[in-house]
Amino acid sequence: MTTTATPPAAAPTPGTAAASPPARGRGRVALRRFAANRNAVTGATVLLLLFLLAFAGPHLTHWSHTDIDYGALREAPSADHWWGTNRIGQDVYAQVLHGLQKSLLIGLLTALTATVLASAVGACAGYFGGWTDRIMTFFIDLLLVFPAFLIIAIVSPRLRDSGWIVFVGLLAVFGWMITARVVRSMTRSLKEREFVRAAQLMGVHPLRIIVRHILPNVSSFLIVDATIAVGGAVMSETGLSYFGFGVQPPDVSLGTLIADGSDAALTYPWMFFFAAGLLVVFVLAVNFLGDGLRDALDPTSGHQRTRRRRRRNGKPDDRAAR
Repeated sequence: MTTTATPPAAAPTPGTAAASPPARGRGRVALRRFAANRNAVTGATVLLLLFLLAFAGPHLTHWSHTDIDYGALREAPSADHWWGTNRIGQDVYAQVLHGLQKSLLIGLLTALTATVLASAVGACAGYFGGWTDRIMTFFIDLLLVFPAFLIIAIVSPRLRDSGWIVFVGLLAVFGWMITARVVRSMTRSLKEREFVRAAQLMGVHPLRIIVRHILPNVSSFLIVDATIAVGGAVMSETGLSYFGFGVQPPDVSLGTLIADGSDAALTYPWMFFFAAGLLVVFVLAVNFLGDGLRDALDPTSGHQRTRRRRRRNGKPDDRAAR
């Protein structure tokens, strides 16, 4: 009886095929955790519907947010004006959806810009240490001291002709410091890990180590933080626009619509409650989605809340029972 020797399988190249199955496995586990969280799925569904409403809804009506119907001033919701009209005859449905669209764009761009800035500054400060860390930390602490709302309120009226993109920049400049401090502390811990040490000994460029090894390991935190930051940016924009420091006429946002309709909230409720209701729904959906992403990407957070809930209800802890 003859036996045929089979050659040994080739070892996988480090960083290619060997790393793919675990990454895909972690992604599938996180997706299953997210799908099992009803609040997270509800939040994601509501956010998707709000985006569809904001960007596809205006095409369902022949009214634009700038059109004026002089024969229907403060008219209640009807077949012609689905959500009624405001004090000068503008269609509330078209106005609110345009305002929702503008607020969502401002929130997304602000959160994206702030997250990118926080991840870059925090990772560089934590990895390089020394004077780089001291200078960046001092700059972060200096910005934290400044009253952001007051500075934006002073600066934004001087930039009215520059458009809402400059307003996004102002919100992003004062919205990244806390995230940067967290990324810095996480980076200081990660740079002591074996895979970072190995990359340093192999002579990999520091910026490449930050991009390829540090940031992917803090990506779960950045995803959750960016998701919640969208809601915070929308609330900041709404508050500033409410006081006249944000989006400027003739453009509208949820903040300007809430400010315009606040005086008529009881007499002409459709002028106020449609914009305010969409804002409340959006913020709740973002919070549900952020909690779901945190539980999916960090399984320990969900277990800790479950144990706290069981203790509040007088039930024994599973670990103590075991």
